[in-house]
Amino acid sequence: MIIRPATPTDAPSISALIRGVAHCFTLHPDGAGAEDFLRTISPEGIESCITAPNFHYLAGFMEGELVGVVAIRDNHHLHHLFVSPKFHHRGIAKKLWRVAMNEAVQRGNPGAFTVNSTPFAVPVYASFGFEISGPKVETKGISYVPMQLSSGGNPPGFA
Repeated sequence: MIIRPATPTDAPSISALIRGVAHCFTLHPDGAGAEDFLRTISPEGIESCITAPNFHYLAGFMEGELVGVVAIRDNHHLHHLFVSPKFHHRGIAKKLWRVAMNEAVQRGNPGAFTVNSTPFAVPVYASFGFEISGPKVETKGISYVPMQLSSGGNPPGFA
């Protein structure tokens, strides 16, 4: 897999990938009530993140196909980590997270991260060393579980 910084031209593909799994975090499968969030994952919303100075956005490709994305906001919040469903269970999320985390640590993060996990992804983040830090939240048409990682930059399995 090739992991590289995302560019504005990647925004439509990234948007399509995330929209393809949106049913995992919206309260209603059709996205009812989550319109504000869905706008943030539109091509324009993704491009805005990619070009924002407080975001670090990476894209993973296999044989030229976008297979996953990861974004860190403010060098400590895991904003996006999505893998195309046809590439699940291949370690892609772990690889993307490892690169993003290591780059954040190189930029000065001591290893403390937060994420608002979809309920579906809680076990994945737990395998990275994140712990639930609050109750499940249901608001504005989406559902998430706040989690945090405070391990000095070396989560389990990421030495």
